[in-house]
Amino acid sequence: MQTISGANGTIGSVLAKKLKNYTNQIRLVSRNPKKVNETDELFRADLSVSSQVEKAVEGSEVVYLVVGFDYKLKVWQDKWPRLMRATIDACIQHDAKLVFFDNVYMYEINAIPHMTENSVIHPPSKKGAVRREIADMLLKEVQSGKLTALIARSADFYGPNNGNSILIELVYKNMKKGKKPNWLIDANKKHSFTYTTDAAKATALLGNTVDAYNQVWHLPTDKNALTGKEMIALFAKEMEAENKFSVLPMWLLKILGLFIPIMKEMPEMMYQYDRDYIFDSSKFDKRFDFRTTTYQEGVKLIIKQSQ
Repeated sequence: MQTISGANGTIGSVLAKKLKNYTNQIRLVSRNPKKVNETDELFRADLSVSSQVEKAVEGSEVVYLVVGFDYKLKVWQDKWPRLMRATIDACIQHDAKLVFFDNVYMYEINAIPHMTENSVIHPPSKKGAVRREIADMLLKEVQSGKLTALIARSADFYGPNNGNSILIELVYKNMKKGKKPNWLIDANKKHSFTYTTDAAKATALLGNTVDAYNQVWHLPTDKNALTGKEMIALFAKEMEAENKFSVLPMWLLKILGLFIPIMKEMPEMMYQYDRDYIFDSSKFDKRFDFRTTTYQEGVKLIIKQSQ
């Protein structure tokens, strides 16, 4: 049995499809799980309750933790440490391997222009501090020999049915409405994005590769990072739209945060947009025979599948 904790999310739903290449025994865990494959086992659980996490893990060979909580600092500080602790304890109790789908918020600010699995861990944000806490929690148990686990890290991701992506929200949706797209802070800086289908497929591959465990992996991402300006131009070309855009400066984000709750969460993360943000997945590329989606292909697929 391979179990997806947080199965209804952007990554979880695609991951369920990709795991069919390895097993017919897939358990989908969430408050209201929905089948992706005909043979999926649905497991309703409130993942904020440790006893329910334990029951969800019972009988699993591999557990994929791909939960996506609301993008609010207080929610992360409250829920993430408790969920990670409960998941680790359950995996140890039931001898299950753990695959944690992570982001890059724990890397120090000077690592952002070229992030690798060996980048210095020193988060410059409060959300990053939460990510460091839960990653450290997992790695500590791996180092103790009690837990077999891996961390699969993604850059900001983009793809179909991913409304939380900056590319989808600020670029694609605006252009689809005939509005001018937006970018954050500086459109002349390069910014890596991981295609969601690649992320899910690679996560399934890692989870089913024995020697991939007990280490950190960057998920496959097009190495030819584009600037915000270049990414917007790709969308404009494919949508036959006018190639013009607006840049949202920090002061405007802070003002918007007074009226729009989600925008209040953004300023502390803007260090990722005022410099190049390059996500290096060469470790994965060298280990696996994997065809990574290019940005040109990814943009075309987003537009095609959203029509």
